[in-house]
Amino acid sequence: MQLEIAVTGVAGARIAAQQGADRVELCTALELGGLTPSAAMVDAVVAIGLPVHVLIRSRPGNFVYTPDEVAVQAADISRMMDAGVAGVVIGALTSDHVVDEAVLSHWVGAVSGRVEVTFHRAVDQAADPVAAARCLADAGVARVLSSGGAARAGEGVAVLEQMRQAAPGLGITAGGGVQIADFPALRSAGVEGVHLSAKKIVHPAHTGSRVALGVADDASHWETDPDLVVAARAAI
Repeated sequence: MQLEIAVTGVAGARIAAQQGADRVELCTALELGGLTPSAAMVDAVVAIGLPVHVLIRSRPGNFVYTPDEVAVQAADISRMMDAGVAGVVIGALTSDHVVDEAVLSHWVGAVSGRVEVTFHRAVDQAADPVAAARCLADAGVARVLSSGGAARAGEGVAVLEQMRQAAPGLGITAGGGVQIADFPALRSAGVEGVHLSAKKIVHPAHTGSRVALGVADDASHWETDPDLVVAARAAI
């Protein structure tokens, strides 16, 4: 199995590279499920040398996008490819909770075979993740990141195996609350990789009075935990 670490910055990508990760998924705002990182951040992480798959998601919330949002994400895809990423991570659904084939075709067309395409965990909000996997394989997507429609990938092993069997040409990467204890079951299910945020919460040293800048803003942030990356690599 391949080890993919979700990172939000240069420090996390360096840790992933030093501790044996096979690739990183770069995003920002992990606490919101991940959003598109800045172009400068992409440049800095690509320079580290590990294959970088960058998340293309213009806003938090659902995965039903307006034409303007589709166009912005297509432009992001083009810019990220120019920056030298190894892949883009995309996803869109219709209001009926099925893969939005029209939007997906537009984005895959923008990629034009230059980099690998992964469909992200929007698939876990699809009405039928197994049917969605078949659709993705037919659409030219290389890989899907999924928990098998469960809260945690360890609880969605059976569905992940069904997805693999339904779409043999589609790589299945298990993601979403993955724990090292889940690795044997995921391996038996035939997934090609595991995706971990391997994060720890860093709290500020100063805890005096302050003005909140957003919802649930306590000034803490997430960082990549090297010990978790080491443990995951050893387990694989």
